Amino acid sequence: MQTLIDFFSFTDPNVRWVVLGIMAMCAGSALVGVFAFLRKKALVGDAVSHAILPGICLSFLVTESKATWALLPGAFLTGWFSLIAIDYLTQHTKLKSDSAIALVLSVFYGVGILLLTMIQNMELAQQSGLDKFLFGKAAAMVYEDVVVLIGLSLLIIVVIFSLYRPFRLITFNPDYAQSLGYPIRLLEGLISGLTVLSVAIGVQAVGVVLMAALLITPAAAARYWTNRLSVMLILAAVFGSFSGLMGTFISYTYPRMPTGPWVVTVLSVIAILSVLLGRKKGVIAHQRKLYRNRRKMLEENLLKCLYHLGELDSDWQKKRTWTEITQKRLFTKRQLQSAWKTLHRKKLLIADREGLALTKEGEKVGRRVTKIHRLWELYLTKHLHLASDHVHEDAEAIEHIITPELEKELELQLGYPELDPHEELIPYENKDLKR
Repeated sequence: MQTLIDFFSFTDPNVRWVVLGIMAMCAGSALVGVFAFLRKKALVGDAVSHAILPGICLSFLVTESKATWALLPGAFLTGWFSLIAIDYLTQHTKLKSDSAIALVLSVFYGVGILLLTMIQNMELAQQSGLDKFLFGKAAAMVYEDVVVLIGLSLLIIVVIFSLYRPFRLITFNPDYAQSLGYPIRLLEGLISGLTVLSVAIGVQAVGVVLMAALLITPAAAARYWTNRLSVMLILAAVFGSFSGLMGTFISYTYPRMPTGPWVVTVLSVIAILSVLLGRKKGVIAHQRKLYRNRRKMLEENLLKCLYHLGELDSDWQKKRTWTEITQKRLFTKRQLQSAWKTLHRKKLLIADREGLALTKEGEKVGRRVTKIHRLWELYLTKHLHLASDHVHEDAEAIEHIITPELEKELELQLGYPELDPHEELIPYENKDLKR
């Protein structure tokens, strides 16, 4: 508990700056990652994060300094060159984009490891600790490093929100953006530059190997909660900042573990929870939606079955025995019991030991489902020229999801027909409706 109090009170000035720097860096990287994720260029971030290693080594050889300002230019240049190499290989060779990314990643990373090994074997006073860039070492950052980190992260955030509209357009509809006069190539180059910059400034804290996860994971997690880009950007930034805060705290508590792996671990937990609990696309929400759809289909099929039985003697409120129902349509005992209890609570049917009977409201629902089924069968035979004995299954599937607007459009296009392809009457709610 005392460790927690010490950490969040920021009694150590170095801890204060490191926390603020990592949170800003995580937020900026998450925002850039949203556009990379939505433009289906997630693997590009992985290639860039590995490609900056030789740039870091070359900058060190020139400056003999491990300060962020000294290493950043080389990291940015090799990261940018890796994007150029990927584009060139994709456009001028037979390699697909994934193969080009894998080739560039392996070559650049291999050269980086080679240079790093050479530097470690050289008698340079400042070479000690350079290997920390592989996995990150936030505790090694000094005040000047953090100032550069915060400044560039804020620059990334400001640019993204300043150019939100054009970035959104080229992400979802580049042709429309071009018709509006936006410089597409310049904007795409700017997004690529922001990607390289966000990776380059984060390697000292998180490391080359893990930086790609920090770029893409917040966006992937946020996507499970919303379909709106603005909300997705905010959620990704929050997820990234929170993982930076908690990862730094855990590393502060257990100093033998670098900050980067803890940041990514916290972020991975957030991503897993988002996959399970996400409001829009989470596994639980998806299963709940499937369950509701299955329930709706089962209930509407029972009402339709009772309506069909009512057509036999034109008495839709007559009680039908359980045997009549199961002979008309195959229901398991469990399905039938579950459906009639729910419909009884909704006051769509009356049930007792002798059987089931539709209420007026239940008759209305059964009539509508029957009407849509028969209209759709007729539509398939007239407009798609399918045989009448091949349309029943399609109509069974579509009848439960047709909206009132589509229902009206079907009626208008077909001219309010009286009979379906099987010469069965198409029931309309208004018996006096003009055909």
